[in-house]
Amino acid sequence: MFKYIAQIWHSKDLRKKILFTLFILTVFRLLTHITIPGVDLDALQTVFEKNKLLGAFSLLTGGSAENFSIVLMGLSPYINASIIMQLMTVISPRLEAMSKEGADGRQKINQITRWLTFPIAFLQSYGMISLINASAPVPIIQDIADPSVILPIMITVSAGTVLLMWLGELITEKGIGNGISLLIFGGIMAGVPSILGSTMALAEQDIQKLIPFVGMVLLTIFFIIVVILVTEGQRRIPITYAGRGRSNRGEQAMLPMRVNQAGMIPIIFAVSMVTFPSVMGQFLVNAESAWLQAIGDFFITYFQSQSALYLVFFFLLIIGFTYFYVSITFNPENVAESIQKRGGFIPGIRPGKETAEYIAKTSSYLNLWGGVFLASIAIAPMLIQQVMQGTTTGSIPLIVSGAGLIIVVGVVLDLIRQVNAQLLSHHYDRFN
Repeated sequence: MFKYIAQIWHSKDLRKKILFTLFILTVFRLLTHITIPGVDLDALQTVFEKNKLLGAFSLLTGGSAENFSIVLMGLSPYINASIIMQLMTVISPRLEAMSKEGADGRQKINQITRWLTFPIAFLQSYGMISLINASAPVPIIQDIADPSVILPIMITVSAGTVLLMWLGELITEKGIGNGISLLIFGGIMAGVPSILGSTMALAEQDIQKLIPFVGMVLLTIFFIIVVILVTEGQRRIPITYAGRGRSNRGEQAMLPMRVNQAGMIPIIFAVSMVTFPSVMGQFLVNAESAWLQAIGDFFITYFQSQSALYLVFFFLLIIGFTYFYVSITFNPENVAESIQKRGGFIPGIRPGKETAEYIAKTSSYLNLWGGVFLASIAIAPMLIQQVMQGTTTGSIPLIVSGAGLIIVVGVVLDLIRQVNAQLLSHHYDRFN
């Protein structure tokens, strides 16, 4: 372990990238603690103690919502903009053609996503500010109906999201790892110490609380092991390349296809979508129209994290986004064409169309198991917590949610791969 850290430290470029990444993450943590002026913090704390949904949202944003900071919305608007653009890529022939232009096309789509983020953040900020203010026993912000009061706050919060987006891109460009994923990872991990502290305090007051705490720790370790095994699991399709030169023997190779091809992206998409009905419900319940209030009551009642409809909806969303994301990022026809151009074939499968169909079928099969795995890990801790609530020992807060666990493990594994690749490149440069 110490030798590995020493190797990282002696690699100048890698050391600079890691230090730069840590610096940006520190800036992100500082931003989450800069509260917007004029906010009643006591009333705000009461809201998050009573509203578990907002507490979960605050956890994903690193406590920025709980502090009513200038980065209140976190990266949620950017994620929503990315979802919209990915959907539009399928619907719009022009965007679909743009996505096939390689790096230049992806850069154009990313640019459109950035421009789309601000208006989404502006609209979303109004809903979130109004929701938090309406959920408090006393107004968190006075005279919120006054445009001169609400508009500056909305602009500040929206600018905060754009700032986070820029910080994430800085990490991707000059640091190490995917910047957006790392910021989400930082937000999740920032909430772990406070959860552990409160849980240990409960265990100190009531020794029976120590049993579910130890159980949750063991289950978390078990889930981490399972997530790592499945994330690293592969289906290797054998490929034979025609012999070259004097040798008539074909060269054997493998086409690795991961069980979890989509990574953590479906989880991030699903979390954004599954929390939307509850947020809208708490906003609509204060409407003047009776039918809007009825819709709000329905959303609040049936889209809580403990409800069966919420869990089923979350489960299906993850599987659906798994298929959707892989269908955009993985093209079996391109893979089959590449194999054929290099003189390769899958034993027993004809090159061309049949190879593409075989790869597509294998990918679909893996997507099913990968999606079910992601969805199961995401909802399993919620189900376990509900079961423990019915016992005499009771339940305790989750150390990390199932969705958060997959994000954390995915980011850490990606970081390890990138660090190892950078170290390999460093050693190669030394010998040349």
